[in-house]
Amino acid sequence: MIDTEEFERHLDLLISVRSDPASTLWPELTFDDGHLSDFDHALPALQSRGLTARFFITAGWTDNKPGYMGWRELRSLQESGQLIGAHGWSHRLLTHCTKQDLDRELTRSRLMLQDKLGTSITTMSLPGGRHNRRVLAACKDAGYSNVFTSEPKAEDLTSEFTIGRLNIRGDMKLEWIRHLFQPGNDTLSSLERQYRVKVAAQSLLGDRLYNKLWSVLNRKEPQDAEGGRSPE
Repeated sequence: MIDTEEFERHLDLLISVRSDPASTLWPELTFDDGHLSDFDHALPALQSRGLTARFFITAGWTDNKPGYMGWRELRSLQESGQLIGAHGWSHRLLTHCTKQDLDRELTRSRLMLQDKLGTSITTMSLPGGRHNRRVLAACKDAGYSNVFTSEPKAEDLTSEFTIGRLNIRGDMKLEWIRHLFQPGNDTLSSLERQYRVKVAAQSLLGDRLYNKLWSVLNRKEPQDAEGGRSPE
């Protein structure tokens, strides 16, 4: 959890990185799930700085789940110039889905967002970051041109189908994030290696056992790997 003041400091850092002629990075902001706090707190901070972010929405939760945006908020978000993408229908881990499930999570969510917002939806954020070749092929078949993962790496949005991202946690200090963006810094490469070790552990242990271990190490209650929020 990041409070509003800290988030605003993150935005100011992003602006400084983008304006630094020595930087080769152009960081983007993304939000998953469709939390109401994204609309109430993040949107005003973005608008006051003229920034655009990507909001990936779990379509089946919209107007249905407490604490998440409804269609009124999503339309306002879109009208303000923010970018809307899909985050599945029910936040199921796509690697657990049958072909029929994938169609529901990928196609139904995209068509619902398009119908309600009147715009083309071509980007998808993977719930839990979980994917394999079958999932990525299903994303292409469902009409997505870019799929956002949880792999912490910098990529060219114009040429890559899968786009890496760094999950910003509340325990990440602003100075650490600032250091991450310094030219020649290898922290991102180190994080990518750690991510690959985590993926290997997930594959070896399975999602349920991995989630229980993650919960113990982080002193949090385990959650259903198929239906609920899971560690990214």
